[in-house]
Amino acid sequence: MYYQPNRYFRSDDMMGNTSTAGNSNTTVNGNTQTGNIQNENMMSYVRLLHAAAKAPTVDVYVNDSLLVKNFNYREFTDYVKLPSGTYNVKVYPTGNKTNPAIETDLFVPPSSVITVAAIRDTNNDFSLLPAVEKPLTNPTAGKAKVRVAHLISNAPSVDIALPNGTILFKDVQFKDVEGYIEVPIGRYTLEVRLAGTEIPILYIPNIRLRSDKYYTVYAIGLVGDEPSPQVLIPLDGISYLKV
Repeated sequence: MYYQPNRYFRSDDMMGNTSTAGNSNTTVNGNTQTGNIQNENMMSYVRLLHAAAKAPTVDVYVNDSLLVKNFNYREFTDYVKLPSGTYNVKVYPTGNKTNPAIETDLFVPPSSVITVAAIRDTNNDFSLLPAVEKPLTNPTAGKAKVRVAHLISNAPSVDIALPNGTILFKDVQFKDVEGYIEVPIGRYTLEVRLAGTEIPILYIPNIRLRSDKYYTVYAIGLVGDEPSPQVLIPLDGISYLKV
């Protein structure tokens, strides 16, 4: 995590009534809701990921309150605790609060842990992609849970494979966030391949997966361009946050 002190702001500044953006809506799990629920049992945790290739450093406002400033490509924020509800999100180039690169309403479902990625779409517009950390089961003792999110806008469908040819995730398309799978703990090398082939576009060595933990492999960047493809593998908050 690329956290820097004094760049993230109080979540209670954002808990007022929702202001409707009117441009677009980003919904998690197909739900919509207006307003914020203050019940402690409905609290959720949300962090942001700047995964928009070629986008500048940005400032992020939630309900018109500054959440993060000078937010750089590849960075994650810390998780922010928020009540369930709908939040207006605006993303501006740093220091230029005129025309937002993203303006949308984001619904946060109750009792959830979510990473919201700012991404570049295939038409070169920018949008938010929520990835709910919601495994169906807890890891078996001595195992870890891992999933993949395909955020490379100009890459075709991919397979995620081990060097021995074992395919862990098949035909993953842009903006897909796969479900968690359970794997033995240890160190792994992964290959991101063009789907249905053995042609690698990214080689990921020495990934360490620990017992009873959850991980998401975020594939970001651009194929044949800068920034080149790479992965980010943070520890998911569901590993340690209680909701």
